[in-house]
Amino acid sequence: MGQTFRKLFDTFFGNSEMRVVMLGLDAAGKTTILYKLHIGEVLSTVPTIGFNVEKVQYKNVIFTVWDVGGQEKLRPLWRHYFNNTDGLIYVVDSLDRERIGKAKAELQAIIKDPFMLNSVILVFANKQDMRGAMKPMEVCEGLGLFELKNRKWHIQGTCALTGDGLYEGLDWLAATLKEMKAAGYSSVGTSSF
Repeated sequence: MGQTFRKLFDTFFGNSEMRVVMLGLDAAGKTTILYKLHIGEVLSTVPTIGFNVEKVQYKNVIFTVWDVGGQEKLRPLWRHYFNNTDGLIYVVDSLDRERIGKAKAELQAIIKDPFMLNSVILVFANKQDMRGAMKPMEVCEGLGLFELKNRKWHIQGTCALTGDGLYEGLDWLAATLKEMKAAGYSSVGTSSF
């Protein structure tokens, strides 16, 4: 009985801890987003070889965010980060029209992995500040998000350099994960645009 009360208390009043993996093709802005959220600054970054992991506290949620390199040779290693993951943040370079098909194929492979079947999906359509960037609706269509069944997902236009859209995305992610944990059930098909 005490465990149940503690779980309910933490869900509604205390800090919740959530494990999130942040993936996407190389040069999408994952590391820039991670450090913008973690320390509020844009750091000079180089392509991630391996991973970065940081705790990001937002409101009363502590996200442990695993930012994993997106180069083609590293993508087969992504699956090693899937176990016990509550959510996926998938970052897309909205300027990269040529690779939206590749981004879709990688996303589909991730979300079909048995360890990711219950993870909620937050897509950051990054680089919205750039001329010629695909709008979030175009990214959504390019990734096939409307075709997803029995999954909770949300797409958010972002600019990693200014932070625009990042916290709105975290709001959705935190609220959705808390709602699911409070209800005690896995992802149920809904979308949010």
